[in-house]
Amino acid sequence: MKREDLPDLMAFQAVAEERSFTRAAARLGTSQSSLSLIVRRLEERLGVRLLTRTTRSLAPTEAGERLLAALTPAFGSIEEELEALGQYRERPAGSFRITATQHAIDTVLWPKLSPVLATYPDIRVELFSDLALVDIVAQRFDAGVRFGEQMDKDMVAVRIAPDARLVVVGAPSYFNDRTRPQTPRDLTQHDCINTRLPTYGGFYAWEFEKDGQELRVRVDGRLAFNDVGHVLRAALEGHGLAFLFEDMVDEHLAAGRLVSVLDDWTPPFAGYHLYYPSRRHVSPAFGIIIDALRQSGRGR
Repeated sequence: MKREDLPDLMAFQAVAEERSFTRAAARLGTSQSSLSLIVRRLEERLGVRLLTRTTRSLAPTEAGERLLAALTPAFGSIEEELEALGQYRERPAGSFRITATQHAIDTVLWPKLSPVLATYPDIRVELFSDLALVDIVAQRFDAGVRFGEQMDKDMVAVRIAPDARLVVVGAPSYFNDRTRPQTPRDLTQHDCINTRLPTYGGFYAWEFEKDGQELRVRVDGRLAFNDVGHVLRAALEGHGLAFLFEDMVDEHLAAGRLVSVLDDWTPPFAGYHLYYPSRRHVSPAFGIIIDALRQSGRGR
C-alpha cells in the first residue's frame, strides 16, 4: 500500500458509512468537493468503481462493500490502540461516543458521568440521543445503552441501572366520561398516545404480562410522538393514555395529576445496560466510565 492510500481510504470509509458526501465532509472537517475528488482518485488508482452515485442516493458497490468490510475493523483497531496509549499519560484521556435514549441519558448517564467529567478533564464524552437500535460498530459509537434483552450476543454488557417498569397512565380528566380499562385488550377502545420507533419504522406495540401470559397491543389514538417527553405532556393535558416509565410519572401520580391503570399487567423488567464490542480494548479512561456507570444492585 502506498503512503497516499491511507488518507484516501479513510475518506472512502467515511463516505461509504455516511452514504453521503455532505455528512462525510462534516465528519472529517473537509469540503464535499475535496472528498469527491479523493474518492474518484482512489477509484482510478484501484481500477474499480467503489460507489454508485445518483442524484438522490449514494451506496457502495459490491467492491466498495468488500473494501469497507476490510477497512472498518482495521481502522477500528488502530483507533483503539491509539486510544490505549492514553494510559501512559499522567491523567486518563480519551473521547467516547455513546448512543442511548433520552430517558437513559437523563436518568442514568448524565447524573453518573457529570462527576467523572469534573474529576477527569481529559475525558471527552458525546451522548447521542436516539430511539433506534443502531449498529454501534458501523455508526462508530464506542458504546450503547439499551435494555438487557435488546443487545446482540457478541457484545459485553454491563448493568448500569435497576429494573425498570412501564405503566399506563392518564389524567383524571380523561376518565371523566370513560371507563377505565380492566385488561390490555380494553385499550383498543381508548384514545392512546403512540410512540414511533425508528428502528422498526412503526409505532411501539405496548407490552404486557400477567401470570405468564404475554400480550402485545397495538393501540390507536389521535396523537403520536418520537419523544417520550412530549407523550408525558400530552397525557398530563388529558389527550389520552400513555405508556411511560414509572420513574417519569411517579411525581405526577403522587400529586394526583395522573392515575395509573392495568398495574397488575406491568411487571418490572431488566433495566439499562451499557454494551460495547467484546473485542474492544478497555482503556483506563473507558474503564473509569464503565465503573462510574456500573449498577451495584438490582433494586430501585
